Amino acid sequence: MSYIDGFITPVATAARERFAEHARVAAAIVREHGARRVVDTWGEDVPAGERNDIAGAVRLGAGETASFGWIEFTDRAARDAFGEAIVTDERLAALGLPPFDVSHMILGGFEVIVDTGRGAAPGFVDGYVLPVPLTRRADYVALAEAASPVFLDHGAIRHVEAWGDDLPAGETVDFRRAALAEKEESVVFSWVEWPDRATRDRATPPVMADERMAKLLLTPLPFDGKRMIYGGFAVLNEH
Repeated sequence: MSYIDGFITPVATAARERFAEHARVAAAIVREHGARRVVDTWGEDVPAGERNDIAGAVRLGAGETASFGWIEFTDRAARDAFGEAIVTDERLAALGLPPFDVSHMILGGFEVIVDTGRGAAPGFVDGYVLPVPLTRRADYVALAEAASPVFLDHGAIRHVEAWGDDLPAGETVDFRRAALAEKEESVVFSWVEWPDRATRDRATPPVMADERMAKLLLTPLPFDGKRMIYGGFAVLNEH
């Protein structure tokens, strides 16, 4: 089964171009070590939440912007082999320190449970992180599979849902804290790819008004939507 390394990173807004270039060079090296795809983005439409949100997840400071990104692998074995190989690649060290606060970056490994749609490289991404009870995994998969056609029919080019599998605890930030996950919950890392922001913005009202989506939202959801964090991100690099 496909596997994802997902991450959310706080980056100095003034360092956008330096971050994009650093990510571009690093992505080429990462691909050499077995990654199928690497995507880095830049926050454009990232709302504040009542309880938790993207900004709080990475302790976003004044003058910083959140980046939502991921690395795709064929399976966990490929991801683990990548992890062992990448730490000894001297080219990464030669890149120097990344233009962001590593201590406030959150990252984790996720098993892909839904992956629908393919196509052209995206220009915009809606990213989501949410807690789901361990006992409701099958219910969540069913919900996501039912929602996917709605997104795709309204212009999305891909929809991915990934289940938390390797979520390391951080000193101050991590995925479980980001989603306010409880003991018997896992964390889902998810995104919807769009050709561009204009397509996403046009699609949002009809997606929510679609009778298929409305029907899904009328049933009890297998997760606490009040703890879901999300935002819209422009794609900086896609390799």
